[in-house]
Amino acid sequence: MKAVKIRDTIYWVGGIDWDLRNFHGYLTQRGSTYNAYLILDEKVTLIDTVKYYLFDEMLERISSVIDPAKIDCIVSNHVEMDHSGSLPMITAIAKNAPVYTSPNGEKGLKLHYTNRMNLNVVKTGDSVSIGKRTLAFVTTQMVHWPDNMVTYVPEEKILFSNDAFGQHIASPERFDDQLPLDIILEEAAKYYANIVLPYSAQAQKALEAVSKLAVDIIAPSHGIIWRSRIPSVIEGYSKWAANQTDNRAIIVYDTMWNSTKKIAFAIQRAFENRDIPVLMLDLKSNHISDIMAQTLTAKYICVGSPTLNNGMLPTVAAFLTYMKGLAPKNRTGLAFGSYGWGGQSVDQVEAVLAECKFTLMEKIRINYIPDDTALKEITAKIEAAL
Repeated sequence: MKAVKIRDTIYWVGGIDWDLRNFHGYLTQRGSTYNAYLILDEKVTLIDTVKYYLFDEMLERISSVIDPAKIDCIVSNHVEMDHSGSLPMITAIAKNAPVYTSPNGEKGLKLHYTNRMNLNVVKTGDSVSIGKRTLAFVTTQMVHWPDNMVTYVPEEKILFSNDAFGQHIASPERFDDQLPLDIILEEAAKYYANIVLPYSAQAQKALEAVSKLAVDIIAPSHGIIWRSRIPSVIEGYSKWAANQTDNRAIIVYDTMWNSTKKIAFAIQRAFENRDIPVLMLDLKSNHISDIMAQTLTAKYICVGSPTLNNGMLPTVAAFLTYMKGLAPKNRTGLAFGSYGWGGQSVDQVEAVLAECKFTLMEKIRINYIPDDTALKEITAKIEAAL
């Protein structure tokens, strides 16, 4: 396993997680990478590490260009163990290397590992000379942990962006011009929707800080390195961080005897009649993390459930809990569903949409099976409200 050259004497030395299919409860159908970077200068520098079980892979890549024991300093941009998991092992090899981390990074690393590394705290505005190059640090708290920071090398115009601008993709390709842009942006959007979205205000501040830097390469901690299509991902992040939506709808539902499904399709017709693109997302066949990727840019979020045991179906409750935690804003919500005798589910769905601070359309609740007349009335009602 070899290092991959990014610039002269700057290398990717990370690990590829080909088999990863679940990350914090979100599906990663394309696997992932844990990106670590090596800079050969007067002080040999390692930026971030990899998940503990890929340590040997990282070590082999480092060894393809230099003896790992010659590493002079290490940067830990983020405490989370997919990035810091190999720190105890690499510091045991590079015994004298100081570890540069944020103030919260120092606290987190001490709580995560009994190995007392040589921790050195840095903050926004601090820099370290490693020879011909400089490491400049910018703390980016809550994008997406309190300890997050990014590292910038001005002489190379490289931003080591940590989790920002990342994607979960396992591939032999390392750069954005080696894979189709639509695939990379799809995964970048899914990553943002499932991990960064609750911290959009902080992401906007980070974008403002990054916008002041001259950047030719963005090297994130997951996925593809950006070098040719940086404006595309910056444009995406600017839109997502501002909670800007497109005039499109998603209809998320589960159903027992197809009554709620019939209502969902009646709502679909209303959006289509208004020339508003709409996606139908049955929770039986769509994972909540994939649905969140669609929620990222949808103006209308319609959620339906029949009543089961005085409540929502568990699949709907799980989705709403997940979405509420990710906190999309500036959306319009619609609760709908069928019921036999209790009918509590629709009110419960609507209550969660209200907690999300969505603008609410008038809910739709049908007793037992909607006939053709009821379905036409639903379509007309929604169409009139759009």
